[in-house]
Amino acid sequence: MTKNDLIKRLQEELKTYSLKDVNYAVEIIFDSMTDAIKRGERIELRGFGSFVVRERKPRMGRNPKSGAEVKLQERKVPFFKTGKELRLMVDNKK
Repeated sequence: MTKNDLIKRLQEELKTYSLKDVNYAVEIIFDSMTDAIKRGERIELRGFGSFVVRERKPRMGRNPKSGAEVKLQERKVPFFKTGKELRLMVDNKK
């Protein structure tokens, strides 16, 4: 599902709102989530999962094309952990 698919699906379910209004609401939600992740905050959506920022330590990596060693700097990466309910639904156990 893409963002456009989500917007269209929401608009179908919320017929009283225009496509423009639904698009605006989705943009606000995604922008708020992005800003929170940038600040290093944790986002928790009960039953779905949580987004956190993890720090990766510096290490030596390899260039896959040449095989040469490359020093990778310390960096922060977003990480998503699924919630229990979502895992069970995907596994057809609920």
